[in-house]
Amino acid sequence: MPFSLSSPLDMHIHFREGDMLKLVAPLSAKTFAGGVIMPNLVPPVDHISRLIIYEEEINKAIIGHGFQPYMALFMRSYTEEELAPIKDRIIGIKLYPAGVTTHSDQGIKRIEDINRTLAIMQDIDIPLLVHGETTGFVMDREREFISIYERLARQFPRLTIIMEHITTKEAVDMLDRYENLHATVTLQHLIITLDDVVGGLLAPHLFCKPIAKRPEDRAALLHIALKAHPKLMFGSDSAPHPVSKKECCGCAAGVFTAPIALQMLVELFEDHDALENLQAFVSDNAKRIYEITPPEKTVVFEKTGDVIPDKYGDVVPIYPGRKLAWNVKVEGEIW
Repeated sequence: MPFSLSSPLDMHIHFREGDMLKLVAPLSAKTFAGGVIMPNLVPPVDHISRLIIYEEEINKAIIGHGFQPYMALFMRSYTEEELAPIKDRIIGIKLYPAGVTTHSDQGIKRIEDINRTLAIMQDIDIPLLVHGETTGFVMDREREFISIYERLARQFPRLTIIMEHITTKEAVDMLDRYENLHATVTLQHLIITLDDVVGGLLAPHLFCKPIAKRPEDRAALLHIALKAHPKLMFGSDSAPHPVSKKECCGCAAGVFTAPIALQMLVELFEDHDALENLQAFVSDNAKRIYEITPPEKTVVFEKTGDVIPDKYGDVVPIYPGRKLAWNVKVEGEIW
């Protein structure tokens, strides 16, 4: 029996630029109605002129797909004169602590340095998106950032704060502790642990930041995702890298899931008898939290089976060669 989703959204997606963008953006736009586009490019998207050029490049790549790119700025110190005129052009501002992930060297070294910007964002209602990790021991980085989330939530109680790609039970517990805290979670963090990445031979195409954690962390994430916790949204953090950057010394961080994320989520939720909650997890919660109205798009899933390709261009996806239980159909086309 077919299953359908209305206007699914990816609330954390990497499109890159140039040829990579032309390859991966249509793969998301085919089945999603919109997505929050990450700004950690080189140079970062931290000026309106840069944002406009990047948005135009995206729109050229996805023309005809009915996909809304929700643009985010890279965090720096901003003035109200900079932010007020572009409030309606951006969905939020993304905070990267310096050096914690790909292309974050120009990130924030001290959170206190952006207090004025955060106050402006609170006053004019611009959400804060956060890569919540320190530069401490790799398994503890998200856990160590919890105290920073607590301070931000208390100091700026009217600021909408999104804890991006959460991976720990402690981050899950934060959702019910502060009214202004929300979160995204990825597909990979719902299905893998660190053991899948490094427990046997190194699996470079499962390596991402934040790294996958312990079984009890995965269980906590899966629990709130399956029940579609009202403050949780799907954000793939799909991060494409060419094979040469993944299968090498100095493996780049990022898991590429965009083309098959929805199919795998349908299977995951079906396996746990929770399909009725998937619509909220991949769309309705995000629409309410961000107060957005994405393009109308109905995505129909059919149990005809398919196999995940070995590569999309020069990018290897999660689980190449694995059989999918569901195919996805958009506007009458099986894909």
